[in-house]
Amino acid sequence: MDYYSRHIEAALRRAVESFPVVLLTGPRQVGKTTLLEHLREEGRRYVTLDDIVVRSQAREDPALFIRQYPPPVLIDEIQYAPDLLSYVKMEVDRRKQNNLYWLTGSQQFHLMANVTESLAGRVAIVNLLGMSWREKEKLPGPDAPALLDAAGPTGAAVRQGTPEELFGTIWQGGFPALVSGVSGDWELYYRSYLQTYVQRDVRDLKNIGDLEQFTRFLRSCAARTSQVLNLSDLADDVDVSVKTIKSWLSVLEASYQIYILRPHFDNRLKRLIKAPKLYFLDTGFCCYLTGWLQPEALQHGAMAGPMFETFVIGELLKRYWNHLKEAPLRYYRDREKREIDLLVETEREIYPIEVKLGATPRSEWIDAFGCIRGYARGGVVCQADSIREIRNRVHVLPWTVL
Repeated sequence: MDYYSRHIEAALRRAVESFPVVLLTGPRQVGKTTLLEHLREEGRRYVTLDDIVVRSQAREDPALFIRQYPPPVLIDEIQYAPDLLSYVKMEVDRRKQNNLYWLTGSQQFHLMANVTESLAGRVAIVNLLGMSWREKEKLPGPDAPALLDAAGPTGAAVRQGTPEELFGTIWQGGFPALVSGVSGDWELYYRSYLQTYVQRDVRDLKNIGDLEQFTRFLRSCAARTSQVLNLSDLADDVDVSVKTIKSWLSVLEASYQIYILRPHFDNRLKRLIKAPKLYFLDTGFCCYLTGWLQPEALQHGAMAGPMFETFVIGELLKRYWNHLKEAPLRYYRDREKREIDLLVETEREIYPIEVKLGATPRSEWIDAFGCIRGYARGGVVCQADSIREIRNRVHVLPWTVL
């Protein structure tokens, strides 16, 4: 298989040289193991806890396991033996050097609790999502994660993209097996992914008895991507309690299926919407769950706009995570229904960004920017063919700038 370079590689190399332990997390099948295998130096052993025999040993006698697989070592799927982390800590403290353990994990729940308790100050936690559009195109990664800074658009060189290319990208999703062509059957891949996810990750994270009902919940969430989260409405749709919905949403977050975008809050403004928005992290999986089985149907269908917004949010999130930075993303909506799809909030500045499906900018697209006092720069990500200023400090940004 042709290897696709990942934009996180440079930051990951710095992390492994700066910490004794690096934990690479993310959803299943996004290429965590492939990435670390590509970076693995000669002499670093590889062991996977997907192997039931190895997993049993790691659980039953972690001290012996650590002796049998001394560092430098790559341990795959560490969430299957979280108690192993205490022994990793003892070995790290004994050796007192960096770049000892590389770990991967597909879940955040109990794994993260064990990591923060056992390896505080000793571990770099790195998040990897599916491939970005630029990675698929084998283009270099951006020098900085932000689309805008105080001087204007960053990385301003873009090429023109077509609607067919855009929706083909959204529909395909970011899983390397589909991007590389290793898996040639889109529908079969996602059907298998859904079955594996529900039967393995969901059972591991929560004791959910009715997996068919949970699958219905998953599809209902996919149909609400880019919408303000209404827990009661979702509970009625799935026929479970709001408490159960909250618990199941935590499962989707923990397994990297969704991203919850929090609202902007300003004490001076008393009438802001406080509910978060929900976004699926892989647009291809979201398309499968909502029944958009062809990119042409998606392009001309009712979910074209929400899917485009989901794509943009996901691409921005990848840019920040690939630089090992938290994404300072919020959204704005008030009781008067004035809304801004995205606010990038830095320590000093706020950058409002609107996401629109059209190609010809309209002034009303950015009317709500006036709700943000003294914003530094603003942008509209759309299907325009070039970057240009449409109002003082506000630029049109073609989607290919991502």
